[in-house]
Amino acid sequence: MGVHGVKAVFFDLDNTLVDTAAAGRRAIEEVINALQSKHHYGEGEARVICDKVQAKLLKECHDPAKMCITDLRISHWEEAIRETIGGQANRNLAAECYFLWKTTRLQHLTLAEDTRGMLTELRKGVRLLLLTNGDKQTQREKIEACACQPYFDAIVVGGEQKEEKPAPSIFHYCCDLLGVQPAECVMVGDSLDTDIQGGLNAGLKATVWLNKAMTAPVDTSPVPHYIISSVLDLPAVLQKMERKINAKLGTDHMASSNEAH
Repeated sequence: MGVHGVKAVFFDLDNTLVDTAAAGRRAIEEVINALQSKHHYGEGEARVICDKVQAKLLKECHDPAKMCITDLRISHWEEAIRETIGGQANRNLAAECYFLWKTTRLQHLTLAEDTRGMLTELRKGVRLLLLTNGDKQTQREKIEACACQPYFDAIVVGGEQKEEKPAPSIFHYCCDLLGVQPAECVMVGDSLDTDIQGGLNAGLKATVWLNKAMTAPVDTSPVPHYIISSVLDLPAVLQKMERKINAKLGTDHMASSNEAH
């Protein structure tokens, strides 16, 4: 399906194409079970440790020049265990928790069959690019785990670039990769702050916000051109864009014909 004026669609990865949040919840439950059954922690203690780790992940600041992501994330677990039960740091247990969490999360990261079908159909008419923020190693492992490479013309990881979303530079780099102009591209993602703001900053043709919960954005949020509750609704949005463009072309054509008389 080709859309007049749209030559490329950029997709976010986490919680847009794959349900990273759900995979993360499954991983946390595995760690809680292991802490209870293998290491004899109480359920309450195990949950507090995991809650602390999740809080650390949310505010994580990672400089790959100073520390690899594996060491940093083992440290999150180490600190959370020490903060919860006191005593000496237990690096071995922290590493065990981290690798169990990481492995389980990757196992549950899947590109759904209907999403794969949609991408395959879209790619018949437009070029597709995956644009994801995050640490190079972490994001590349996710990309491999969900086996999404065959569905895209290019894949760009923020951690491999000078700047990440919402900086215009990474969007313009993506445009250059595909040989298209920003005004010929659409950005699809679940984050108003990175995906939508970034698409607006870069001057893309349209931004499509995936809002699964259909919650109202706060007044100060960037305003997306379109809002969808499922990524599978995207083809309908592109068709709507095409109808708008065709209607405008028709109006312009009539105006020029009238001028000619």
